[in-house]
Amino acid sequence: MSTTSPEAVKKLLENMQTDLRSLSMECKKKFPPVKEAAESGIVKIKTIAARNTDILTALKENSSEVVQPFLMGCGTKEPKITQLCLAAIQRLMSHEVVSEAAAGNIINMLWQLMENGLEELKLLQTVLVLLTTNTVVHDEVLSKAIVLCFRLHFTKDNITNNTAAATVRQVVTVVFERMVAEDERFKGMAEQPPAIQGNSNRRSVSTLRPSAKDAYMLFQDLCQLVNADAPYWLVGMTEMTRTFGLELLESVLNDFPGVFLQHQEFSFLLKERVCPLVIKLFSPNIKFRQGSGSGSSASPAPVEKPYFPICMRLLRVVSVLIKHFYSLLVTECEIFLSLLVKFLDGEKPQWLRAVAVESVHRLCVQPHLLRSFCQSYDMKQHSTKVFRDIVNALGSFIQSLFIVPSVGSVSSTNTPAGGSGSGAQASAQSGVGVVGTGGGLTTQAAFEYRGTWIPLMTVSVQGSAKATYLEMLDKVEPPSIPEGYAMSVAFSALLDLVRGITSMIERELAKEEEAVARGGPEPIGPAHTDTLLQEPQAQQVWEEMVNACWCGLLAALSLLLDASTDETATENILKAELTMASLCGRLGLVTPRDAFITAICKASLPPHYALTALYSNAANLSNKTYSIQGQNVQIISPSSESHQHVVAMGQPLTSQPQGTVVLTAKNIQCMRTLLNLAHCHGAVLGTSWQLVLATLQHLVWILGLKPGVGGGLKPGRAVEGPSTVLTTAVMTDLPVISNILSRLFESSQYLDDVSLHHLINALCSLSMEAMEMAYGTNKQEPSLFAVAKLLETGLVNMDRIEILWRPLTAHLLEVCQHPNARMREWGAEAITSLIKAGLAYKHDPPLSQNQRLHLLLLNPLKELSNVLHADIRQKQLECVLQVLQSQGDSLGPGWPLVLGVIGAIRNDQGESLIRTAFQCLQLVVTDFLPTMPCTCLQIVVDVAGSFGLQNQELNISLTSIGLLWNISDYFFQRAEIITEELEKEEAILLQQACDKGETLNRPFHPAPPFDCLWLCLYAKLGELCVDPRPAVRKSAGQTMFSTIAAHGTLLQQPTWHIVVWKVLFHLLNCVRKSSTTADKEKIESGGGNILIHHSRDTAEKQWAETWVLTLAGVARIFNTRKYLLQQLGDFFKAWEVLLDHIQSAALSKNNEVSLAALKSFQEILQLVTPVKDSDKPDTLGAMDIPPVLMEPLTAPGPGRPLPRSDSLAERLAQRYSTQPQLPPPGEEQDDSALWWSAWSTWYRTGTECTRPPSGGGDKLAFVPSQPFLTALIQIFPALYQHIATGFSMDDLRKLGIILHGAVSVPISSDASPFILPSYTEAVLTSLQEAVLTALDVLQKAICVGPETLQVMYPAIFEQLLQFVEFSCKPPQYGKMETKHVANAKYNQIQLFAPAEWVALNYVPFAERSLEVVVDLYQKTACHKAVIAEKVLQNIIKTLRVPLGLKYACPAESTWKLAVSSLLKVLSIGLPVARQQASSGKFDTMWPKLAHAFEDFLFTKSTPPDNLSIQEFQKNEAIDVEVVQLISTEILPYANFIPKEFVGQIMAMLNKGSIHSQSSSFTVISSYSATLAEAEIDIRMREEFSKVCFETLLQFSFSNKVSTPQEGYISRMALAVLLQRAQEVLHRYVEDERLSGRCPLPRQQVTEIIFVLKAVSTLMDSLKKTQPENVDGNTWAQVIALYPTLVECITCSSAEVSSALKEALGPFKDLMQPPVSKVQNGES
Repeated sequence: MSTTSPEAVKKLLENMQTDLRSLSMECKKKFPPVKEAAESGIVKIKTIAARNTDILTALKENSSEVVQPFLMGCGTKEPKITQLCLAAIQRLMSHEVVSEAAAGNIINMLWQLMENGLEELKLLQTVLVLLTTNTVVHDEVLSKAIVLCFRLHFTKDNITNNTAAATVRQVVTVVFERMVAEDERFKGMAEQPPAIQGNSNRRSVSTLRPSAKDAYMLFQDLCQLVNADAPYWLVGMTEMTRTFGLELLESVLNDFPGVFLQHQEFSFLLKERVCPLVIKLFSPNIKFRQGSGSGSSASPAPVEKPYFPICMRLLRVVSVLIKHFYSLLVTECEIFLSLLVKFLDGEKPQWLRAVAVESVHRLCVQPHLLRSFCQSYDMKQHSTKVFRDIVNALGSFIQSLFIVPSVGSVSSTNTPAGGSGSGAQASAQSGVGVVGTGGGLTTQAAFEYRGTWIPLMTVSVQGSAKATYLEMLDKVEPPSIPEGYAMSVAFSALLDLVRGITSMIERELAKEEEAVARGGPEPIGPAHTDTLLQEPQAQQVWEEMVNACWCGLLAALSLLLDASTDETATENILKAELTMASLCGRLGLVTPRDAFITAICKASLPPHYALTALYSNAANLSNKTYSIQGQNVQIISPSSESHQHVVAMGQPLTSQPQGTVVLTAKNIQCMRTLLNLAHCHGAVLGTSWQLVLATLQHLVWILGLKPGVGGGLKPGRAVEGPSTVLTTAVMTDLPVISNILSRLFESSQYLDDVSLHHLINALCSLSMEAMEMAYGTNKQEPSLFAVAKLLETGLVNMDRIEILWRPLTAHLLEVCQHPNARMREWGAEAITSLIKAGLAYKHDPPLSQNQRLHLLLLNPLKELSNVLHADIRQKQLECVLQVLQSQGDSLGPGWPLVLGVIGAIRNDQGESLIRTAFQCLQLVVTDFLPTMPCTCLQIVVDVAGSFGLQNQELNISLTSIGLLWNISDYFFQRAEIITEELEKEEAILLQQACDKGETLNRPFHPAPPFDCLWLCLYAKLGELCVDPRPAVRKSAGQTMFSTIAAHGTLLQQPTWHIVVWKVLFHLLNCVRKSSTTADKEKIESGGGNILIHHSRDTAEKQWAETWVLTLAGVARIFNTRKYLLQQLGDFFKAWEVLLDHIQSAALSKNNEVSLAALKSFQEILQLVTPVKDSDKPDTLGAMDIPPVLMEPLTAPGPGRPLPRSDSLAERLAQRYSTQPQLPPPGEEQDDSALWWSAWSTWYRTGTECTRPPSGGGDKLAFVPSQPFLTALIQIFPALYQHIATGFSMDDLRKLGIILHGAVSVPISSDASPFILPSYTEAVLTSLQEAVLTALDVLQKAICVGPETLQVMYPAIFEQLLQFVEFSCKPPQYGKMETKHVANAKYNQIQLFAPAEWVALNYVPFAERSLEVVVDLYQKTACHKAVIAEKVLQNIIKTLRVPLGLKYACPAESTWKLAVSSLLKVLSIGLPVARQQASSGKFDTMWPKLAHAFEDFLFTKSTPPDNLSIQEFQKNEAIDVEVVQLISTEILPYANFIPKEFVGQIMAMLNKGSIHSQSSSFTVISSYSATLAEAEIDIRMREEFSKVCFETLLQFSFSNKVSTPQEGYISRMALAVLLQRAQEVLHRYVEDERLSGRCPLPRQQVTEIIFVLKAVSTLMDSLKKTQPENVDGNTWAQVIALYPTLVECITCSSAEVSSALKEALGPFKDLMQPPVSKVQNGES
C-alpha cells in the first residue's frame, strides 16, 4: 500500500495523534512544556486534516511545527521518551512529510544526542531513514549527518562501530544515488557550458546541481581524509582510518563510475586527488625488498614496511580505477599496471605477490580492458608495453615459483634448460616404469619440475576472479599463503587471459564475418562511431594483442605443460595453447601460430625426439630470450625428468635404425589435442600443417599404425628390429586415435580451398621427407603416413577435387618413381584409387558435361606412363582395366588419354605388362568402340598398331592384326554415323584453325575425315607389313589387302590417290628395300624346336615371301579397282610405278619373287575386259574433271605413244593443240599409253634377265629359271593384243632379241631332270613352246592385219631361222660353258658336272621352228616384202648348215627335216623366183642353192657304223628326191636360170652319176668277203647314180631344145655323159681282166650295165637330134666309145653281155664312108 493512499494518510494521522498522546502522557509529570507542545500538536494535526484536501502537502509545509513536540521530547534525554520520539520522527520521515527546515532541526537534535552518547543505534537508524526516504537534506545539514555517522563509527562499542560503518557506507551511497537521480531528471535539459578545466580552485563547484555538489564535497573530503588532511566539508570529524577511507573510496568508484565519467569536476578529482594519493600510498611497497635489511645502502632512512591492509585495499582501488576509469586515467593506469607488475617480482613478500597475482587475475578476466591496454600502451610508440609486461610478468612469476629459493640469486637459476639435468634424464629413461618421486602415486594435482613440486588448488570458477586475499578486509597482519596458492591463481589467470582474449576476438571476428556475409561494408572495428577516428583498425589491435602476449604465454604454458602431472591441468594448458594457435591462425599471425603448434607437437613426442621440422622451426624462438624490463623470460624446453606414466614404446622414424623411444600418457594426450587442433581448426593452420602432420606421422610410426585400404591407418607392424610395445591403456586408445586421424582427414572436406591447399602441401612435403628417408633403404619399411593421408584427403574432397588434383597427383606421381618398392606401390595405389574414385563420384555438373574435369582426372593415369618401373605400369594398366569395366561407356573425352595409356607400351617392358595392356585394348575393341567419340578411332588404330609392332610377344602382334580387321569391320558397319560425327568435328577444327590463321594439321589432311581414318588404318597395316617378323608381315599383308578389297568402296575417289601413293607404293618401296638388303645367312631354327622349311631358311627368303604377297596384293587392287583408279589424275604415273616395281621384282635374284612378279604382270594385263557401251561410265561426266586430266592418249602417228620422257601434261597439251575437237576418247585409245608402258617394262625386264652374265666361268652367276622365262614370254601374247596396232619393226626386233635370249638360257644341272625330257625324246620345253606361240601370235596378226604389217614377215622368218640354226649349233649364253644334252647322256651329267649349267636339247625346237618357217613360207612366198628381203635365199642359207652336216647333225631327224623343208620351200619358191628372174632379186640365191645341193648330195660326213641297209636305202631315196626336184623344177626352166647355176647342177649330176672315188671300189678277194664288207659294198648309191645319169640324159635330148640356151645344156650334158661312159667302160675292162675268175662286185656290174644301156639310149637320142644341134665333139666322143665297147665283149657276166649287145647295135648307123673335110669344116 503506497504512502499517499487515503487509507495510509488516515492511518498516519491516527498514528501521529496516538504518538502525541503517548508523549503528553509520558511528560505529564516531569516535562510539562513537552506535554503542552504535544497537545497543541494534536490540535494542529486535526486542524490540518480538516482544512486541507492534500493533507500530506499541508503536513509537510507545517512539518517544523508538527515535529517540534518530538524534538523537545528527545531533548529530555529520557531513554523511553527519546525512543518514542525517534520512532515518531521516523514515521514522519517515511511518509516524506518533513521539510528542509524540519530536517535541519532533526539533525541538530540528533547531533546533541550523539554528543551525549544516547541511543546510538537509533540515531543511526534515524539518519538513515531521513536520508534515504527523501532528498530534503543538503549541504551543511547533510555533511553534519554524515559526520555524525563517522563519529559514531569510532566509539568504543563494537556493535555501534560496525553499524555506523555500515550506515556510513549506505549514506555515502545515498548521496551518490541522489546525484544519479538528479542527473536523470535533468537529462533532457540543455547543460550549461562546463567550467574551464584549468581552474585550480578545488572547490569550484558552482556548475554543479545541489545533489551533485553534495556528492562532490563528500568525495573530495574522503580523499582529504585518506591523505590525512583536514576535510573541507565534513566539519567536525575527529578521527578517521585509512583503511576505512580506502574502502569507501573503492565502493564509490565501483558503484558510481558514471558520475565520474559524466562530470568533468569529478573526473578532475579522480585525476588530481585519487591517483596521486594511491601512488603516494603505494610507495612503501615499491621500495621494500625482501631480504634487504633496514641498513640498506640504497637509503639511509629505515624503509617503511608494506602494510597488508592498506596495500590490499590500494590494490582493490586500483582494480576499480583500472576497470572503470581506464579511459580517463590512461597515464595513471600505466603507472598502476607497472606497479602491479613490479609487485609480482620474486623479491617482494609472498603475501604481496599473492595479492598482486589476484589483482592481475582480476584484470585477466576482463578482456576488453586488456584490449584497451593494448591499444593505449602497446600500440603507442613511446609508451611502456604494458599488456606485454603483464603477461610476461605472469610468466616469469610462474617460472620463479619453480626455481628453488635456496639456490640464491635468481639469475643463476634461470639458465636455459637443457644444459643441466642430463644425468636425471638418463635415470628417467632407464627406469621406464618409475612413476612419481615418492614411489607412491601422486593423487593430488600438482606441477613438478626439476624436483620442485607445487600442488594445484581450485581457486576460482573459470572466467571469474574470486580473490581470497583481496577480500580479507578484516585482517591486519599479512596472512600465511599456502603452498601452491600463488601458482594456482597465476595458472587460472593465464587460462582466463587466454580464454578471454580468444573468445572476445573470435566473437568480434564472427560479427565481422557475419556483416561481410550480409553484404554490408566491413566494419572497421567496434561500432563506436565517435571513437572510430582515433581507434586503429580492430584487426591491428587484435594482432598487436596477440603479438604482445604470445611469447610470455607460450613460455609459461610450455613450462606448465612440461611440469603438469594432472590430466585436467594438462588438458587446460593444451586447450589454451590450442585456442591461441587457432586465434593466431585466424588472424594470420604465422610465427606465433607455429610457435604454439610447435609446443604442442613437442609435447606429443618423446623428450629430445629428433624431429627436425620442429626444432628448425622453433630455433628462432628458443634461442631468443625476451627481455621484459630487466627480467628474463625464457622459452623453456621440455625437461627430461618426466614423472609420467609410460604407455608405449616404439621405434623412432629415422633413416638410420635406432633404439626405442617411449611415449607417456601425456604424449598421447597432447597427440589428441594435436588431432583436435587439426580437426577443428584445420582452416587456420596454413603452413603449420607441416608441423602438425610431421608430428602425427612420427607418433603414428612410433605407435606402429600402418595404412590400409583407402588410406586409413590400422595398428599392426611387420618390420624388423625391436617391435612396438604398447600398454593396454594405449591399446584401447589406438582405434580411437586412428579413427580420429581418419576423421581429421575426412573433416578436410569442411576446410576452405586455401586451407585445403595448405594441408595438401604439408602432406606433400612430409611425403618428400619420407621419400628422402627411404632412398637407398629397401630393407626398412618407409613411412607411408603422408601418402595414405593424401589419398584419404583426396577421397573425401571429391566434390571439389579440381582444386587439389594437380598438386596431389603431381606429388603422387613422384612417389611412383621412388626406388623403394613399398613406397612406389603405395604411390600407385593412391593415385589409381583416386582416379577410380574420381571417375565414379557423382560430380555436379556430371563429368559428361564437365570435360575439363574429366580430362584432369584421367591425366595422372597418362603421366604414369612415364614411370619406368614395371610394377607401377602394372598397377596403371590394372586401373585402366577397372576403369574400362566400370566407366568404359562414359569415358567420353577421356578416351584419347586412356588409349594413350594402353598404347604407351615399349619393347623393354616385358611380356606381362604388354599382355595386361593388350587385355585392355581387346576390351576396348570388343565393347567400347561404339561409345567412344569417333575422333578417337584413329587412336585406337594407332594403339592396335603399336601392339602389332611390339616384339615381345608374337601372339599379341598377330592378335592385334586381327583386332585391326575387327576395327575395319566396325568402320564399315557404322560408316554413316562415323562420317557424320567426324565431319561435324572437322568443321569445328577447321573453324578454330581459321580463327588462329593456321592450317589444319591432321594426317592425310585434304582427304575427308572418314577416309583419313581408313588411311590411318592402312598406314598402320603398312607399317606392320614391314615388321622384322615374317609371321607378322604375312598376317598384316593379308589383312591389309583384304580390308582394301572388302571396304575400299567406302573411300572417296581422291582418297584412292593417297591409298595408291602413300600406302601401297610406299609399302612396296619399303618391302623392296628390305628384301634387297635382307641377310642371306641361314637361320637354323625358328626358336624352340620349330624347323624351318628350306625355302624360308634365310631372312632373304622370308622377305621374298613378303615381297610376293605385297606385289600380288597391289596388282590385284589395280586389277579390281581399275575403273576407280583410272579416274584419278595420275593413273598413268601410278601404272608406271607399279610396272617399275614389277620389273624390279622380276629382275630380283630370287626365283620366287621374280616368278610372282610376272604373275602380277599377267594379272594386270587382264585388266580390261571389253566393256559394253552401256556399262562404260560416261567418262568425263563421271569424273567431273576437265578432259585435260584424262588418261594419256596415244600420240599422233602410227598409234605409238611419244617417248616416255614426256610428261603426261605435255603429251596431252600436244594432243589437244593438234586436234582441238576430240570426241571422248574410247577405251583402247585411253589405255594404249598404259599398254605401251607395259610393253617397255616387259622389254626392259626381258632384256635384263636374258642378258648373259658378263663374267667368265663365274659359278655364282644368276641365271633366270625356266618357269620364269616361260612366264615372261607367255605374257607377250596378252600384251600384244593391246599394242598390235602400233607394233613396229623396231619392236619386233626387240622382241626377237628377247626371244632369242630367253631360248639361249641354260638350266642348272640340278633343275634339269624336272625341265628336260630325257635326251632321247624330242619334246619342246614349255619355254620353247611359249616362244613359238609368241611368234605365231605375231604372224597371225600380220596375216589378218593391213598390208603395211607385211613388212614384218621377213623379220619373223629371220627370227625363226635363227632358231632353226640351233639344231646344229646351240646358242652360246655369254661365256658360260654348258654341256649339251645331245652329246652327253643324262647320268653322265649327274656324275661329271653336278654344278654346271646344261644347255637344252634345241633339236626339237629348231625342227618345230623349221616347220613353222615352211608353213609360213607357203603362205607368204609371193608377198613383196618376202621377195624383196630375200627370204628364200635366207632359208636356203640356213638349211645349208644341217644339209651340209647331214650325218654329222646332232639329231638325224634334223637333216631329214631340212631336206623335206627345202623341197617344200623350193617347190613354192622356185616358180616365184622364175617369175621374178628379170628383177634380179633372186640372183644371189642360185649360187647358195647350188652350194646347198652340193653340200647335201655329196656330204663330207660318213654315215654312222650302225646304219642298217634299210635305213641306207631310205636315205638314198631322199637323195633321189632331190635330184628329181632338180630334174622337174630347175632343168626344164634352164633358160630362166643363170648359166653358171645350170653348169653347177650339171657338174653335180655328173658327179652323182659316176662314182669317182676309187677307194670305194678296192677289190676285195671274194673268198674273204664278210657281211660287213658286203654292206660296205652296197653303200654305193646305185639308184642315186642312175637317177643322176637319167637326168643328165634327159637334158641331152635335143628335140626338147627350143633355145640355144637349152641346146647348150644338152651339149654339156652329152659331153659329161660320154666322158662318164668312157671312164666306166674303161675301168670295167681293167677290173675284169684283173679279177680273174672272181666275179666283180655287184655294184660295179650294175654300173657297167647301166652305162651300156645309157650308151644305147644316147645313140638313139643322137639319131633323133637335128644334126646341126649335135656338136662335132660329141660325135667324136661317141665314136671314141666304140673300141672300148668292143673290148668289153670278153666279160663273163651274161647281163653285161646282153647290155653290150644293145649298146653295140646302134653303131651301125655311124658306119658310112667318110665325107670330104671341107664340108665337114663348114658345118
